[in-house]
Amino acid sequence: MIATTPVARWAWGRDDDSSDDVTRCLRDALAALSVLARHRFVPSAVDLRVSVREAGKSNNYLYRGDIAVPTDAGGHGQALARVVDRVRAAMSAGEVGAVDASATCKGPVATGHGEEQGEDLFLLGASAFAGFVSVDLTTFTDVWLPFDLKGRPQPEVHAANGPRLAAALRELAEVLGSETDPDDPTYFARPTEDGAENFLDAEGRASDVWRSFEVPRRYDVFLHAPGFGHIGYARTAKAEVRYVPVRSEHGLLGYVWASDEENAASFEPVTVDDDVVYRVGLVWLERLEAAHARGLSPVEALEELSRLQDERGAGRVETSEPPRTSRLDVLRKVTSGD
Repeated sequence: MIATTPVARWAWGRDDDSSDDVTRCLRDALAALSVLARHRFVPSAVDLRVSVREAGKSNNYLYRGDIAVPTDAGGHGQALARVVDRVRAAMSAGEVGAVDASATCKGPVATGHGEEQGEDLFLLGASAFAGFVSVDLTTFTDVWLPFDLKGRPQPEVHAANGPRLAAALRELAEVLGSETDPDDPTYFARPTEDGAENFLDAEGRASDVWRSFEVPRRYDVFLHAPGFGHIGYARTAKAEVRYVPVRSEHGLLGYVWASDEENAASFEPVTVDDDVVYRVGLVWLERLEAAHARGLSPVEALEELSRLQDERGAGRVETSEPPRTSRLDVLRKVTSGD
């Protein structure tokens, strides 16, 4: 199971004045990637996102971009020199401030259905500033835990993946010259020096943190527009709304609804517990945001989206009947099955 917020995080940091901040940051990022590659947590090459801030002006960047890097070269030699030279050649003039690099990591993991490609196993980050360099590793998946995020035991999954993570954490500490520092507990797990632990109740049962934390967070995105509600249409309404069903080969996915009266529109998923339905809902939100950016009213956006074909498996609006109207709270109760 993959959560939308971190399941666990580990960090390594040390004082280091052996070189400049750009070199230190990229050196440790490449060294960490090399460790993850040996444990099959990254492919042979990744896009490294690099940013160099201007000293004293945190909102100004001397460089910001993506660089394709090999993951088996380590933090030294020609591979490091090429990346450093590329960043420096593209940097604007100015005093270097904080330097950051990050990469999304994916690789094979054991699941209940055999070995699968894990898309968001880790987010690797590296930073250097004022003689201090740090690396952090964040995971969004539960395959390292004895119990999944719903509290169900997964002994085979844990036995296959937990030791791989423990070995990688040990090697990262060796390569980076710093002890592994487990971050604070998240909503989902408690990081340790060699992995992470589930939260257990007084009787030793794992908590269903998925339902307690992940499901509400997923649903929240359909209720509240980003930027404190100032970006795009409002995502809630008190008056009646017009709505249309969205279906795919998986069946009913949810409803797109709109209200010109309250300048509101959103997607109401039939569930956010299902990854397919949740991701489909995000696609429809993106489409509504694009319609808003082009100046369409909510109802105009609803009409335009109703003409779209099924793309990216996101389903299409069922047009055999005209749009219906309902109070939004009633539609939400019907969708949730209450």
